Amino acid sequence: MPRAHVIVLGNEKGGSGKSTTAMHLFAALARQGKRVGAMDLDLRQQSFFRYLDNRAARAGKTGEALALPLRRDISASKLNDRREARAADDEAFGGALESLQAETDFILIDCPGSHSYFAQLAHASADTLITPMNDSLIDFDLLARVDPLTEKVIGPSVYSEMVWRARQIRAEAGLKPLDWIVTRNRMSNLQAHNKRKVGGLLGELAKRIGFRLAPGFSERVIFRELFLDGLTLLDLPGGSMSLSHVAARQEVRDLLKTLALPGVSAAI
Repeated sequence: MPRAHVIVLGNEKGGSGKSTTAMHLFAALARQGKRVGAMDLDLRQQSFFRYLDNRAARAGKTGEALALPLRRDISASKLNDRREARAADDEAFGGALESLQAETDFILIDCPGSHSYFAQLAHASADTLITPMNDSLIDFDLLARVDPLTEKVIGPSVYSEMVWRARQIRAEAGLKPLDWIVTRNRMSNLQAHNKRKVGGLLGELAKRIGFRLAPGFSERVIFRELFLDGLTLLDLPGGSMSLSHVAARQEVRDLLKTLALPGVSAAI
């Protein structure tokens, strides 16, 4: 039996659009008849699961047939001994992932905007890693250190090094290479100079540490509004969509096309 394809949303800075991206990927996969599992490793905020809770609540009130993924909740060990706690966390994560593998085609894992042991485990389990970043030099620091005088890349950041270690673990386990995609979110028509600078640095870094660039989501009010109803752009009827909504929906298609997930079409 083929194993589910694991998609991890990872970025050690908050507010980059991980949960929004995860939700729209879920909706796109569900529309194509894929069985989808979900895990939210941000044990404090749980933005992805809160989004799903809002979706379930809306479906209950309106009777709409809104698809929902198969969820698995996990919690961190409270054991005092570090080694025992790690072993318990390994078992909790592995058990949740294995149970979803048996029942789904794709598994979406949303990671917190900070470092955690569960995030490390998720990155090592990822077939596809998506790192959304806000289109700024501040967020570029997530991926690499830049010389402030020459504006040249000095070396990878601690997050990039974690991805490198995850790739090593996968190689040692005989798993296929991780496909790492970085998306530029909240791009604006303004600040063209900053956009060019970030784009140039990302292009240089992509070749050095091995990730692919994908179009992300622009800054749009609609994404914040949809969260409260648990909806995505793919749930909106075509006749009620503004030109901005149509453009945002195209961004979802463009992302799917770049991801090239197995058995998934960008025609949504």
